[in-house]
Amino acid sequence: MENVDLKIAQQAQMKKIIEIAQSLGLKADDLELYGQYKAKIHLDVAKRLGKGKNGKVILVTAINPTPAGEGKSTTTVGLGQAFTKIGKDAIIALREPSFGPVMGVKGGAAGGGYSQVVPMEDLNLHFTGDIHAITTANNAVSAMIDNHLHQGNALNIDPRRISWKRALDMNDRSLRQVIVGLGGFGNSIPREDGFNITVASEIMAVLCLAKDLNDLKTRVKRIVIGYTYDRQVVTIGDLKAEGAVTLILKDALQPNLVQTLENTPALVHGGPFANIAHGCNSIIATNLGRQLAEYVITEAGFGADLGAEKFLNIKTQQAGFDPSAVVLVATIRALKMHGGVKKQDLKEENIEALKKGLENLAKHTETIQAFNLPYVVAINHFVTDTALEVQVLSEWLESNNHPYALSRVWEKGGEGAIELAEKLVDVIENNTRTFKRLYELDMSLEEKIRIIATTVYGAKDVSFSKVALTQLRQYKKHGWDKLQVCMAKTQMSLSDDPKVYGRPRDFTITVRELRPSIGAGFIVALTGEMMTMPGLPPRPAAMDMDVDDDGNAKGLF
Repeated sequence: MENVDLKIAQQAQMKKIIEIAQSLGLKADDLELYGQYKAKIHLDVAKRLGKGKNGKVILVTAINPTPAGEGKSTTTVGLGQAFTKIGKDAIIALREPSFGPVMGVKGGAAGGGYSQVVPMEDLNLHFTGDIHAITTANNAVSAMIDNHLHQGNALNIDPRRISWKRALDMNDRSLRQVIVGLGGFGNSIPREDGFNITVASEIMAVLCLAKDLNDLKTRVKRIVIGYTYDRQVVTIGDLKAEGAVTLILKDALQPNLVQTLENTPALVHGGPFANIAHGCNSIIATNLGRQLAEYVITEAGFGADLGAEKFLNIKTQQAGFDPSAVVLVATIRALKMHGGVKKQDLKEENIEALKKGLENLAKHTETIQAFNLPYVVAINHFVTDTALEVQVLSEWLESNNHPYALSRVWEKGGEGAIELAEKLVDVIENNTRTFKRLYELDMSLEEKIRIIATTVYGAKDVSFSKVALTQLRQYKKHGWDKLQVCMAKTQMSLSDDPKVYGRPRDFTITVRELRPSIGAGFIVALTGEMMTMPGLPPRPAAMDMDVDDDGNAKGLF
């Protein structure tokens, strides 16, 4: 079957990236070119611009994702194009795609149809090498840990309590638990180890939360890699590895500039997972976007229960800005799945399932309201949506006083989101609310987790395993209890059970383990069966990928 998105992307009429940069007021000397259509922007540009335009940040999020797809990235790109069409000065800020999902089932993160970021092939493959640099930096730390053990272990590191894992940007379940150091005396100390997917590495989180090169080094230095035999914390700084890691990452820290199919500027930088890490593009890119444009259209991974919660509680606080509005993307297809319809039956009209699925959308609107933010619901239209289904959804939104707009960005590009853009401008200009985060940093970790679980997920209660309870006590002793919380939870459900669609009620979230991400400035709380190294599906997307004799990609999406 022909990949329409890829075909559209390959026919794009791109402008030279220098022209895109000039439209933002940047000079050729501000760029490090990666060919004609990609560039990195030097870090000193932000200093030169100063406070700049201090643009308004619009977050695009969604209901809980389903195999039917929601089109969050597509909506983000189309909306950025629409802002340009209505005469607004706008820039898009996205994450970089992870290789694992590209090769697996989810696909890339360039958008779709006539709302894509280009060059799409480059973006979904090696791009400017940022994720490769993060992989290398992560594994340099691993190499220095094992070398330290081999060379006498002056830090008294307990090999059984090394929490740092190696990284690979691929879904590979066989690497979740491995043994390293086999082969005798000359091959270091045998010990248990494992791999995270690169986008779940704390190095990725740190790069995305750092404000500049010095902040990056400071954050890397305090990353915890394990504990000594007498239970003392060991950091990358103790290994004297922060300088090397920062050196490896110095180019990757520079944000990447590309464009959309309609030549709207796009900053694509960083890519932490939202079901494991914090799911947002880099602070450096978002803040640079605020300096360069009046509106910054950005997204956060998966549904509002994950990406949006972390964007609003974690990223905005560390970045030092308040968002101006939220777009909540929903599709009739996904709502019907939340109402009990199987994927193969989605083309059939089903009003009852749609109405039942609306409970999921309702919960996410409550979440955005809890942050006291204006919002607009974007109905991402599919050709299989019937007139009656659109009418039922529209009437429900109107009767519940939810601002909304029908979005046709896949089919029409920016033209398909003009109504959405205009409504966003209206709700921003008429907003009288004051943004508030859900918790204060001086609350305990347990309090923060309970607030997120009850307010955002709708849980009745939170249960902590014995391991997690012990860790809560230990982390308080280490002085980590005042950090932010990053929940690791399935993206498929509001609960921690991926099989529970819709809006579950009277459920308990189980926190089985906590992990310190001190460099990132948060504690990760793992719920359910979350894995930090995903596996490939029965039929990976990679099986349909190829390249023709002229070097053009096939099968990317």
